[in-house]
Amino acid sequence: MVRFLTAFAAIVASGGALAQGDYPTRPVSMVVGFAPGGGTDTVARILARNLSDSLGQQVVVENKAGAGGNIATDYVAKAPPDGYTILLGNVGSLAVAPHIVVNLTYDPLRDLAPITMAVAFANVLVVQPSVPANTLAEFVQLAREKPGGLTYGSSGIGGAGHLAGELLKTMAKIDIVHVPYKGGGPVMQGLLGGQVMSVFATPVSAWPHIKAGKIRALATTGSKRAELLPDVPTVAESGYPGYEALNWYAYMAPAKTPKPIIDRLNHDIVKALGAPDVVDLLRKQGLEPSPSSSEYLAQYIRREYETWGKVVKQAGITAQ
Repeated sequence: MVRFLTAFAAIVASGGALAQGDYPTRPVSMVVGFAPGGGTDTVARILARNLSDSLGQQVVVENKAGAGGNIATDYVAKAPPDGYTILLGNVGSLAVAPHIVVNLTYDPLRDLAPITMAVAFANVLVVQPSVPANTLAEFVQLAREKPGGLTYGSSGIGGAGHLAGELLKTMAKIDIVHVPYKGGGPVMQGLLGGQVMSVFATPVSAWPHIKAGKIRALATTGSKRAELLPDVPTVAESGYPGYEALNWYAYMAPAKTPKPIIDRLNHDIVKALGAPDVVDLLRKQGLEPSPSSSEYLAQYIRREYETWGKVVKQAGITAQ
């Protein structure tokens, strides 16, 4: 009897493996937590075209904007763990939200399975032409002269742009007011329309408007200058050594997604991130392809979780 049960279990297991080996047999939903037009959405659409070819099934980008990406992250965390719903998440929803949102409905370390890092990059502080500041030093001086008089927008509470602003507030000892939006596209429209005075923006959403002279770039948030903006100094070299606030996007699946499916997704997404046309498109947007193993991504997210938890506590960031 024991031998029969063992044999039956082996048959079931092999059947499951075969079923997973057939994956995918229908379209895959790539969920994005922000409105169309922002950085995450742009990356998702660049990757979706190539990934559809690799998987042999259509990959559909699904925008579920709101709460700094938390709505989309919660949606994927609660989706069936079958590989047909994946998330392109960011630092905000994956490493910061648990520290600022009371009763968050998901745990990124428990409820999601890492697939691969997608891209990493620095944000850029941009201002309206009406703001009388051509350098970060002038921006800081203006903020000191008018405490609470300068506003800065971001793609959402707890996102990389918000964190970048709060880190500058702490290091420069200034009072600038945060205005959250539902994505990079909407916040850029807010800046162009005069609703906010400055934005810590993704290169994707800011570059066309910088080039057109509609907004002005003051500083980037990485440890080195951005390739897309070589003439724009970093915050660190503008008087605040040690300042660094990188943005990153990573692919995640619901927890308990079978490892063969995670491995298949990792293989095909990593392959897509290395495709010459994808690399070229991403770098033209100021984004650096950063494919990784699922194991590396798990370790990276845990480090970011701990690092930004300390920043949130120090800055006193709370959900509004």
